[in-house]
Amino acid sequence: MTPDRNRLERAVEAAGFGEFELDVARDRIFVSRRLSEITGLPAGEMEAEGGLAVERWAHPDDRASLRAWRDVAAGDSHQAEFRHVRPDDQRVVWLRVAGLISRDADGTALCFTGIVSDISALHDEEARRQQAMAELDHRVKNVLAAVQVLATQTAKRTTSRDAFLQDFSGRLKAMASANELLTAARWRGAAIDHLVTAELGALAPGQTKAQGPELFLTPRAANALSLALHELGANAVKYGALTADTGRVEVRWNQASDGGFELTWTESGGPRVGPPSRRGFGSTLLEQVTGRELNGEAKVEYLPSGVRVRLRAAPQALAPRPETVPEAPAPRPPEPAAAAGPANLKGSRVLIVEDAVLLALELETGLSEAGAIIVGPAYELEEAMALLDQPIDAAVLDANLNGRSVIPVAEVLARRGIPFVFATGYGEAGGPGGFDAPVIRKPYDVTQVAAALMELLAH
Repeated sequence: MTPDRNRLERAVEAAGFGEFELDVARDRIFVSRRLSEITGLPAGEMEAEGGLAVERWAHPDDRASLRAWRDVAAGDSHQAEFRHVRPDDQRVVWLRVAGLISRDADGTALCFTGIVSDISALHDEEARRQQAMAELDHRVKNVLAAVQVLATQTAKRTTSRDAFLQDFSGRLKAMASANELLTAARWRGAAIDHLVTAELGALAPGQTKAQGPELFLTPRAANALSLALHELGANAVKYGALTADTGRVEVRWNQASDGGFELTWTESGGPRVGPPSRRGFGSTLLEQVTGRELNGEAKVEYLPSGVRVRLRAAPQALAPRPETVPEAPAPRPPEPAAAAGPANLKGSRVLIVEDAVLLALELETGLSEAGAIIVGPAYELEEAMALLDQPIDAAVLDANLNGRSVIPVAEVLARRGIPFVFATGYGEAGGPGGFDAPVIRKPYDVTQVAAALMELLAH
């Protein structure tokens, strides 16, 4: 087949390549029209100046790689990437050059012919990726540090293992809710009303009310407010207004005149309250940590009618409205609670499917202590599918197994009438795949999983 030169030309143009030819013997260089558009160099033939006509426009740090073509053997190709300063508008662009060297019998370079492409977009994308990875690394370390502090401070102020697990788990869930909302908005900000809904939605339906304008918080402020709302909600359920059917909680916020915001939590209709006899970590977190993280202050009042808390935040706590704003989270049904007493799974064969080894080990230990006979654990989809031929009474399924959906396992279990629980870090309101199965969201307490399994097996 004879090559169609016109087709080849069109292909080169479609690929965004510009052509050049450096005649070393004549010290002339030819710049194609397409290469002129890419580099800003004049099109046509001009003096090569020993290569300086092109090299002088390369970034000083990149000139060595551009000159390396001189040492390439005859017939071999040469590729280089370098920054080029356009002579017409001084813009810096990243270029990739690829070409072939021709030499005479004595090895003297005769000609360097090749193509050039603009790879600025690729370099910009790589720079963004590196920045995103650095930001992710920073956030993960901050989260781990915050979890460590929460664990330490909670342990110092609780008197029993069960109390510690309950308080610590609740605080972790508050952090997870805030991070879920921030992730949906690409970490640009989280709306106050979304944070309020996430924390109060399942506490006491019909007994809470929230009202305020659309305001978005920075990631730091969102995490602080989420923890504050969790502490207030937990206290209202344990000791305050939400201990009574007649109790009410009202949350209102508005933008302050200085550009920040004010939020008021008001409890009413519950038992008469007074200042606590002991100062717990929740009070410290609310009055000191939250105020400082919001660059403002927190004031707690123990009124006879109920607790009232005023949070004031500086303008730095507010973020611009993100380009991607997630929908308001639907109120979630309460997750299965930990059993009042030890769960009894004696003799039940429970399949564990979980790709995180530490979580799988924790599940195996906790469910074994409840009397279950563990099948697995399975860490991969293929492992889980291979275990389905064994006798199984119930299962705990992680929704995602190293990037692959657990749905094929759930479908087999559902067809056989074997009950299962989803344990997932995903934020969807319903169970994965629309299955009628309990959903326990990470981070969770293994006693919740055991209690859910016990209830499923009882039915």
